[in-house]
Amino acid sequence: MLTHRHVVVIGLSISSSWGNGHATTYRSLLGALARRGHDVLFLERDVPWYAAHRDLRDWDSVRVAFYDSLDDLGRQYRSAIQAADVVIVGSFVPEGAAVLDWVRRNANGVLMFYDIDTPTTLSRLEADQSCEYVRRDQLGLVDTVLSFAAGTALDRLTSLGARRAHALCCSVDPCVHLPVNEPTRWDLGYLGTYAADRQAAVERLLLGVARQRVTGRFAVAGPMYPDTIDWPANVDRVDHLPPLAHAAFFCGQRFTLNLTRADMRRLGHSPSVRLFEAAACGAAIISDAWDGLEDFFEPYVEILPASSAADVLQYLDISDAERRTIGQRARDRVLSAHTSEHRAVELEAYVAEAMGLHDLARARMAASPE
Repeated sequence: MLTHRHVVVIGLSISSSWGNGHATTYRSLLGALARRGHDVLFLERDVPWYAAHRDLRDWDSVRVAFYDSLDDLGRQYRSAIQAADVVIVGSFVPEGAAVLDWVRRNANGVLMFYDIDTPTTLSRLEADQSCEYVRRDQLGLVDTVLSFAAGTALDRLTSLGARRAHALCCSVDPCVHLPVNEPTRWDLGYLGTYAADRQAAVERLLLGVARQRVTGRFAVAGPMYPDTIDWPANVDRVDHLPPLAHAAFFCGQRFTLNLTRADMRRLGHSPSVRLFEAAACGAAIISDAWDGLEDFFEPYVEILPASSAADVLQYLDISDAERRTIGQRARDRVLSAHTSEHRAVELEAYVAEAMGLHDLARARMAASPE
Protein backbone atom coordinates (compact mmCIF):
# COMPACT_ATOMS: atom_id res chain seq x y z
CA MET A 1 0.00 0.00 0.00
CA LEU A 2 1.23 3.48 -0.87
CA THR A 3 1.95 5.48 2.28
CA HIS A 4 -0.47 8.22 3.32
CA ARG A 5 -0.73 10.83 0.55
CA HIS A 6 -2.50 14.12 0.05
CA VAL A 7 -4.54 13.79 -3.14
CA VAL A 8 -6.43 16.61 -4.86
CA VAL A 9 -8.83 15.78 -7.70
CA ILE A 10 -10.40 18.40 -9.96
CA GLY A 11 -13.26 16.68 -11.76
CA LEU A 12 -16.50 17.28 -13.60
CA SER A 13 -18.74 16.34 -10.67
CA ILE A 14 -18.89 14.16 -7.61
CA SER A 15 -21.89 15.87 -6.00
CA SER A 16 -24.41 15.03 -8.73
CA SER A 17 -24.84 11.89 -10.83
CA TRP A 18 -27.51 13.60 -12.94
CA GLY A 19 -26.76 13.09 -16.64
CA ASN A 20 -23.16 11.96 -16.15
CA GLY A 21 -21.15 8.85 -15.27
CA HIS A 22 -18.32 10.76 -13.64
CA ALA A 23 -19.85 11.18 -10.18
CA THR A 24 -20.30 7.49 -9.40
CA THR A 25 -16.82 6.77 -10.76
CA TYR A 26 -15.22 9.36 -8.49
CA ARG A 27 -17.27 8.31 -5.47
CA SER A 28 -16.23 4.69 -5.91
CA LEU A 29 -12.52 5.30 -6.56
CA LEU A 30 -11.91 8.16 -4.15
CA GLY A 31 -13.95 6.56 -1.39
CA ALA A 32 -11.64 3.54 -1.62
CA LEU A 33 -8.56 5.77 -1.53
CA ALA A 34 -9.87 7.48 1.59
CA ARG A 35 -10.56 4.14 3.26
CA ARG A 36 -6.98 3.16 2.48
CA GLY A 37 -5.74 6.10 4.52
CA HIS A 38 -5.21 8.84 1.95
CA ASP A 39 -6.39 12.42 2.42
CA VAL A 40 -8.60 13.24 -0.58
CA LEU A 41 -10.01 16.61 -1.63
CA PHE A 42 -12.35 16.85 -4.62
CA LEU A 43 -12.79 20.25 -6.28
CA GLU A 44 -15.87 20.78 -8.46
CA ARG A 45 -16.96 23.73 -10.57
CA ASP A 46 -20.23 25.00 -9.10
CA VAL A 47 -22.68 24.91 -12.02
CA PRO A 48 -26.46 25.25 -11.77
CA TRP A 49 -27.46 22.00 -13.53
CA TYR A 50 -25.54 19.89 -11.02
CA ALA A 51 -26.35 22.13 -8.06
CA ALA A 52 -30.04 21.49 -8.74
CA HIS A 53 -29.59 17.71 -8.76
CA ARG A 54 -27.08 16.92 -6.03
CA ASP A 55 -27.46 13.40 -4.66
CA LEU A 56 -24.32 13.05 -2.55
CA ARG A 57 -25.57 12.71 1.01
CA ASP A 58 -23.75 12.40 4.33
CA TRP A 59 -20.51 11.20 2.78
CA ASP A 60 -17.53 12.45 4.73
CA SER A 61 -14.72 10.12 3.59
CA VAL A 62 -13.74 12.58 0.85
CA ARG A 63 -13.75 16.33 1.32
CA VAL A 64 -15.75 18.08 -1.41
CA ALA A 65 -15.42 21.78 -2.20
CA PHE A 66 -16.68 24.06 -4.96
CA TYR A 67 -15.25 26.92 -6.99
CA ASP A 68 -16.99 29.44 -9.25
CA SER A 69 -14.31 30.14 -11.87
CA LEU A 70 -10.68 29.56 -12.74
CA ASP A 71 -9.75 32.70 -10.80
CA ASP A 72 -11.74 31.46 -7.80
CA LEU A 73 -9.98 28.09 -8.02
CA GLY A 74 -6.67 29.90 -7.73
CA ARG A 75 -7.77 32.14 -4.87
CA GLN A 76 -9.22 29.38 -2.73
CA TYR A 77 -7.15 26.30 -3.49
CA ARG A 78 -3.68 27.29 -4.70
CA SER A 79 -2.13 26.23 -1.39
CA ALA A 80 -3.92 22.86 -1.50
CA ILE A 81 -2.58 22.21 -5.01
CA GLN A 82 0.93 23.22 -3.96
CA ALA A 83 0.88 20.96 -0.90
CA ALA A 84 -0.61 17.91 -2.64
CA ASP A 85 1.46 14.80 -3.29
CA VAL A 86 -0.80 14.01 -6.24
CA VAL A 87 -3.09 16.22 -8.33
CA ILE A 88 -5.50 14.58 -10.78
CA VAL A 89 -7.44 16.64 -13.32
CA GLY A 90 -10.34 14.84 -14.98
CA SER A 91 -11.84 15.06 -18.45
CA PHE A 92 -14.72 17.40 -19.27
CA VAL A 93 -13.82 19.78 -16.46
CA PRO A 94 -15.12 23.22 -17.52
CA GLU A 95 -12.20 25.16 -19.03
CA GLY A 96 -10.21 22.02 -18.40
CA ALA A 97 -7.24 22.90 -20.61
CA ALA A 98 -6.80 26.19 -18.75
CA VAL A 99 -7.21 24.37 -15.43
CA LEU A 100 -4.47 21.91 -16.45
CA ASP A 101 -2.14 24.77 -17.36
CA TRP A 102 -2.80 26.48 -14.02
CA VAL A 103 -2.30 23.25 -12.03
CA ARG A 104 0.95 22.51 -13.84
CA ARG A 105 2.30 25.94 -12.86
CA ASN A 106 1.38 25.43 -9.20
CA ALA A 107 1.65 21.71 -8.43
CA ASN A 108 4.80 20.36 -6.82
CA GLY A 109 3.79 16.70 -6.74
CA VAL A 110 2.70 14.18 -9.35
CA LEU A 111 0.26 15.49 -11.98
CA MET A 112 -2.14 13.13 -13.74
CA PHE A 113 -4.92 13.55 -16.29
CA TYR A 114 -7.82 11.12 -15.76
CA ASP A 115 -9.61 10.63 -19.05
CA ILE A 116 -13.07 9.28 -18.29
CA ASP A 117 -13.99 10.09 -21.91
CA THR A 118 -11.12 8.44 -23.79
CA PRO A 119 -13.04 7.71 -27.03
CA THR A 120 -14.09 11.36 -27.33
CA THR A 121 -10.59 12.60 -26.53
CA LEU A 122 -8.95 10.33 -29.09
CA SER A 123 -11.40 11.15 -31.86
CA ARG A 124 -11.00 14.89 -31.33
CA LEU A 125 -7.25 15.08 -30.84
CA GLU A 126 -6.40 12.64 -33.64
CA ALA A 127 -8.52 14.76 -35.98
CA ASP A 128 -6.89 17.98 -34.67
CA GLN A 129 -10.28 19.16 -33.46
CA SER A 130 -10.85 21.48 -30.52
CA CYS A 131 -11.08 19.75 -27.14
CA GLU A 132 -11.73 22.30 -24.42
CA TYR A 133 -10.78 20.03 -21.52
CA VAL A 134 -7.33 18.97 -22.80
CA ARG A 135 -4.92 19.94 -25.57
CA ARG A 136 -2.75 17.46 -27.41
CA ASP A 137 0.47 18.96 -26.06
CA GLN A 138 -0.81 18.63 -22.49
CA LEU A 139 -0.81 14.83 -22.74
CA GLY A 140 2.99 15.03 -22.73
CA LEU A 141 3.16 17.62 -19.97
CA VAL A 142 1.47 15.56 -17.26
CA ASP A 143 3.27 12.67 -15.57
CA THR A 144 0.64 10.07 -16.43
CA VAL A 145 -2.53 9.83 -18.48
CA LEU A 146 -5.10 7.53 -16.88
CA SER A 147 -7.54 6.08 -19.40
CA PHE A 148 -11.06 4.77 -18.89
CA ALA A 149 -10.40 2.49 -21.87
CA ALA A 150 -7.80 -0.26 -22.08
CA GLY A 151 -6.54 -2.06 -25.19
CA THR A 152 -5.36 -0.03 -28.17
CA ALA A 153 -6.42 3.24 -26.53
CA LEU A 154 -3.20 3.26 -24.51
CA ASP A 155 -0.98 3.04 -27.61
CA ARG A 156 -3.01 5.77 -29.29
CA LEU A 157 -2.60 8.07 -26.28
CA THR A 158 1.15 7.43 -26.35
CA SER A 159 1.20 8.22 -30.07
CA LEU A 160 -0.45 11.55 -29.26
CA GLY A 161 2.42 12.38 -26.93
CA ALA A 162 1.53 10.93 -23.52
CA ARG A 163 4.66 10.00 -21.53
CA ARG A 164 2.84 7.16 -19.83
CA ALA A 165 -0.71 5.90 -20.39
CA HIS A 166 -2.30 3.42 -18.03
CA ALA A 167 -5.79 1.94 -17.96
CA LEU A 168 -7.87 2.91 -14.95
CA CYS A 169 -11.30 1.60 -15.92
CA CYS A 170 -14.41 2.29 -13.92
CA SER A 171 -15.26 0.19 -10.90
CA VAL A 172 -18.01 -0.36 -8.36
CA ASP A 173 -18.34 0.08 -4.62
CA PRO A 174 -19.74 -3.29 -3.46
CA CYS A 175 -21.05 -1.67 -0.29
CA VAL A 176 -23.41 0.47 -2.40
CA HIS A 177 -24.20 -1.91 -5.26
CA LEU A 178 -25.10 -5.34 -3.96
CA PRO A 179 -28.00 -7.82 -4.10
CA VAL A 180 -31.07 -6.59 -2.23
CA ASN A 181 -34.36 -8.32 -1.50
CA GLU A 182 -36.61 -6.71 -4.07
CA PRO A 183 -39.79 -8.09 -5.70
CA THR A 184 -39.46 -8.73 -9.42
CA ARG A 185 -41.34 -5.97 -11.23
CA TRP A 186 -39.90 -6.13 -14.74
CA ASP A 187 -38.74 -8.76 -17.20
CA LEU A 188 -36.13 -6.41 -18.62
CA GLY A 189 -34.95 -2.96 -17.62
CA TYR A 190 -32.41 -0.41 -18.73
CA LEU A 191 -30.68 2.36 -16.77
CA GLY A 192 -28.96 5.12 -18.72
CA THR A 193 -29.10 8.79 -19.60
CA TYR A 194 -30.58 9.49 -23.04
CA ALA A 195 -27.98 9.58 -25.81
CA ALA A 196 -28.88 9.97 -29.46
CA ASP A 197 -26.20 7.50 -30.58
CA ARG A 198 -27.49 4.88 -28.13
CA GLN A 199 -31.21 5.32 -28.72
CA ALA A 200 -31.35 3.04 -31.77
CA ALA A 201 -30.16 0.18 -29.55
CA VAL A 202 -32.77 1.09 -26.91
CA GLU A 203 -35.42 0.95 -29.63
CA ARG A 204 -34.16 -2.35 -31.04
CA LEU A 205 -33.27 -4.28 -27.89
CA LEU A 206 -35.89 -3.04 -25.42
CA LEU A 207 -38.77 -1.10 -26.95
CA GLY A 208 -38.96 -3.45 -29.94
CA VAL A 209 -38.92 -6.43 -27.60
CA ALA A 210 -41.65 -4.85 -25.46
CA ARG A 211 -43.85 -4.41 -28.53
CA GLN A 212 -43.43 -8.08 -29.43
CA ARG A 213 -43.89 -9.41 -25.89
CA VAL A 214 -46.97 -7.46 -24.87
CA THR A 215 -47.51 -9.54 -21.73
CA GLY A 216 -44.06 -8.64 -20.42
CA ARG A 217 -43.10 -5.71 -18.19
CA PHE A 218 -40.20 -3.42 -19.04
CA ALA A 219 -38.57 -0.26 -17.68
CA VAL A 220 -36.27 2.52 -18.84
CA ALA A 221 -34.70 4.75 -16.20
CA GLY A 222 -32.65 7.88 -16.75
CA PRO A 223 -33.01 11.57 -17.54
CA MET A 224 -33.13 13.69 -20.70
CA TYR A 225 -35.28 11.42 -22.91
CA PRO A 226 -37.20 13.58 -25.42
CA ASP A 227 -40.98 13.79 -25.36
CA THR A 228 -41.12 12.52 -28.95
CA ILE A 229 -40.31 8.91 -28.00
CA ASP A 230 -43.23 6.50 -28.45
CA TRP A 231 -43.16 4.43 -25.25
CA PRO A 232 -45.08 1.13 -25.43
CA ALA A 233 -47.77 0.78 -22.78
CA ASN A 234 -45.87 -2.03 -21.02
CA VAL A 235 -42.72 0.09 -20.54
CA ASP A 236 -42.43 2.03 -17.30
CA ARG A 237 -40.50 5.30 -17.43
CA VAL A 238 -38.43 6.21 -14.39
CA ASP A 239 -36.67 9.55 -14.31
CA HIS A 240 -33.27 10.09 -12.72
CA LEU A 241 -32.36 7.47 -10.13
CA PRO A 242 -29.71 8.41 -7.54
CA PRO A 243 -26.96 5.81 -7.07
CA LEU A 244 -28.42 4.58 -3.78
CA ALA A 245 -31.56 3.51 -5.70
CA HIS A 246 -29.68 1.58 -8.40
CA ALA A 247 -29.46 -1.71 -6.52
CA ALA A 248 -33.22 -1.88 -5.98
CA PHE A 249 -33.79 -1.09 -9.65
CA PHE A 250 -31.39 -3.78 -10.90
CA CYS A 251 -32.69 -6.38 -8.45
CA GLY A 252 -36.29 -5.66 -9.47
CA GLN A 253 -35.62 -7.05 -12.96
CA ARG A 254 -35.28 -10.57 -14.28
CA PHE A 255 -32.70 -9.28 -16.75
CA THR A 256 -31.02 -5.90 -17.15
CA LEU A 257 -29.84 -4.41 -20.43
CA ASN A 258 -26.40 -2.84 -20.86
CA LEU A 259 -25.92 -0.51 -23.82
CA THR A 260 -22.69 1.25 -24.78
CA ARG A 261 -22.12 4.63 -26.41
CA ALA A 262 -21.14 4.37 -30.09
CA ASP A 263 -17.63 5.78 -29.67
CA MET A 264 -16.96 3.37 -26.79
CA ARG A 265 -18.13 0.42 -28.90
CA ARG A 266 -15.87 1.47 -31.77
CA LEU A 267 -12.84 1.84 -29.52
CA GLY A 268 -13.53 -1.33 -27.54
CA HIS A 269 -12.19 -2.33 -24.12
CA SER A 270 -14.41 0.39 -22.61
CA PRO A 271 -16.76 -1.01 -19.96
CA SER A 272 -19.32 1.35 -18.48
CA VAL A 273 -19.97 2.07 -14.83
CA ARG A 274 -23.50 0.68 -15.13
CA LEU A 275 -22.13 -2.66 -16.36
CA PHE A 276 -20.13 -3.21 -13.17
CA GLU A 277 -22.92 -1.84 -10.98
CA ALA A 278 -25.47 -4.26 -12.39
CA ALA A 279 -23.07 -7.18 -12.09
CA ALA A 280 -22.26 -6.33 -8.47
CA CYS A 281 -25.99 -6.50 -7.74
CA GLY A 282 -26.10 -10.02 -9.14
CA ALA A 283 -28.22 -9.02 -12.12
CA ALA A 284 -28.31 -11.20 -15.22
CA ILE A 285 -26.96 -8.83 -17.90
CA ILE A 286 -27.88 -8.76 -21.57
CA SER A 287 -25.36 -6.55 -23.34
CA ASP A 288 -24.47 -5.21 -26.74
CA ALA A 289 -21.17 -6.72 -27.91
CA TRP A 290 -17.86 -4.90 -28.45
CA ASP A 291 -14.18 -5.76 -28.74
CA GLY A 292 -12.72 -6.52 -25.35
CA LEU A 293 -15.99 -7.38 -23.59
CA GLU A 294 -14.59 -10.86 -23.03
CA ASP A 295 -11.70 -9.36 -21.03
CA PHE A 296 -14.19 -8.26 -18.38
CA PHE A 297 -16.94 -10.95 -18.53
CA GLU A 298 -17.06 -14.34 -20.17
CA PRO A 299 -19.77 -14.31 -22.87
CA TYR A 300 -22.70 -16.71 -22.36
CA VAL A 301 -21.31 -17.66 -18.93
CA GLU A 302 -21.18 -14.35 -17.06
CA ILE A 303 -22.92 -12.09 -19.58
CA LEU A 304 -25.32 -12.54 -22.51
CA PRO A 305 -24.32 -10.70 -25.73
CA ALA A 306 -27.18 -9.55 -27.97
CA SER A 307 -27.40 -7.86 -31.35
CA SER A 308 -31.10 -8.27 -32.14
CA ALA A 309 -34.54 -8.39 -30.57
CA ALA A 310 -34.59 -12.10 -31.34
CA ASP A 311 -31.51 -12.58 -29.14
CA VAL A 312 -33.16 -10.74 -26.27
CA LEU A 313 -36.43 -12.64 -26.60
CA GLN A 314 -34.51 -15.92 -26.49
CA TYR A 315 -32.71 -14.87 -23.31
CA LEU A 316 -35.97 -13.83 -21.65
CA ASP A 317 -37.08 -17.47 -21.87
CA ILE A 318 -34.11 -18.71 -19.83
CA SER A 319 -35.16 -20.37 -16.59
CA ASP A 320 -34.90 -18.44 -13.36
CA ALA A 321 -32.34 -20.91 -12.01
CA GLU A 322 -30.03 -20.39 -15.00
CA ARG A 323 -30.62 -16.64 -14.89
CA ARG A 324 -29.60 -16.47 -11.22
CA THR A 325 -26.49 -18.53 -11.94
CA ILE A 326 -25.40 -16.13 -14.68
CA GLY A 327 -25.98 -13.17 -12.39
CA GLN A 328 -24.00 -14.76 -9.56
CA ARG A 329 -21.08 -15.50 -11.88
CA ALA A 330 -21.02 -11.88 -13.01
CA ARG A 331 -21.06 -10.72 -9.40
CA ASP A 332 -18.20 -13.08 -8.53
CA ARG A 333 -16.17 -11.70 -11.45
CA VAL A 334 -16.68 -8.11 -10.34
CA LEU A 335 -15.80 -8.85 -6.73
CA SER A 336 -12.60 -10.58 -7.85
CA ALA A 337 -11.31 -7.86 -10.18
CA HIS A 338 -13.41 -4.70 -10.58
CA THR A 339 -14.21 -3.18 -7.20
CA SER A 340 -13.20 0.30 -6.12
CA GLU A 341 -10.54 -1.30 -3.93
CA HIS A 342 -8.94 -2.93 -6.98
CA ARG A 343 -8.85 0.40 -8.82
CA ALA A 344 -7.43 2.22 -5.80
CA VAL A 345 -4.58 -0.29 -5.62
CA GLU A 346 -3.93 0.18 -9.34
CA LEU A 347 -3.86 3.95 -8.93
CA GLU A 348 -1.45 3.69 -6.00
CA ALA A 349 0.91 1.70 -8.22
CA TYR A 350 0.74 4.32 -10.98
CA VAL A 351 1.40 7.10 -8.46
CA ALA A 352 4.36 5.20 -7.01
CA GLU A 353 5.78 4.78 -10.51
CA ALA A 354 5.46 8.51 -11.23
CA MET A 355 6.94 9.46 -7.87
CA GLY A 356 9.88 7.16 -8.48
CA LEU A 357 10.54 8.85 -11.81
CA HIS A 358 10.31 12.25 -10.10
CA ASP A 359 12.88 11.15 -7.52
CA LEU A 360 15.16 9.80 -10.25
CA ALA A 361 14.97 13.07 -12.16
CA ARG A 362 15.82 15.06 -9.04
CA ALA A 363 18.77 12.78 -8.28
CA ARG A 364 20.11 13.22 -11.80
CA MET A 365 19.78 16.99 -11.55
CA ALA A 366 21.58 17.02 -8.21
CA ALA A 367 24.41 14.87 -9.58
CA SER A 368 24.90 16.81 -12.80
CA PRO A 369 27.66 19.46 -12.88
CA GLU A 370 26.53 23.07 -12.91
